[in-house]
Amino acid sequence: MKNIVVLTGAGMSAESGIATFRDSGGLWAQYRVEDVATPEGFRRNPQLVLDFYNKRRRESLSAKPNEGHLGLAEMEKEYNVQIITQNVDNLHEKAGSSSVIHLHGELMKARSSINANKIYLLDSDNPDIKIDDVCEDGSPLRPHIVWFGEAVPLMEKAEEMVRQADALVVIGTSLNVYPAAGLINYVHDGTPIYIIDPNEVAVSRGKINFIRKGASEGVVELKRLLKEEFNKKSKV
Repeated sequence: MKNIVVLTGAGMSAESGIATFRDSGGLWAQYRVEDVATPEGFRRNPQLVLDFYNKRRRESLSAKPNEGHLGLAEMEKEYNVQIITQNVDNLHEKAGSSSVIHLHGELMKARSSINANKIYLLDSDNPDIKIDDVCEDGSPLRPHIVWFGEAVPLMEKAEEMVRQADALVVIGTSLNVYPAAGLINYVHDGTPIYIIDPNEVAVSRGKINFIRKGASEGVVELKRLLKEEFNKKSKV
């Protein structure tokens, strides 16, 4: 089976009602990054940070996968689909995708604030992290989110996945956030790249196929283009 690697960003989940961060009116227009998405912000005002992510978590729990999520999961019938997501929601998993790595962490998990390897799954019936919650090492629990200024521990795994790709698909990300945006540079020459986004995405390398649509409509067109691509190669 062909390896299809899919990199998804906030635009992937926007159709499911999940607030984006960088768009006009997005979360970063309402909150200072330094206050809610950095280790320093957590040390200054942990309650603000916990409230911010508790709200995001409750929104995520009520959200449902859109047709784009469902379409990617359905593609596993024909391809080996591996998803690398910058999103912290679990909509890909809800849709049925079996191979998903979260570069920036996961909303439904918490971890020790001194040991990044002590990770806990939160209860969907009682998902909030409270100010006095601690783990067994005595440290305060914090959201299992990769904040600005922190290392992205799954980058090497993601890079290797992209190296093995027969096609790379980018959905709903501007490719402005590093190091995730740099993954496109690990595609082998000649490997087709598909970018699904209604907005312009500036990319200067590789064989780029732009699909100027939202995630749901874009994945439908993607399926057609992938069949054309691989059928063409099988005839050569």
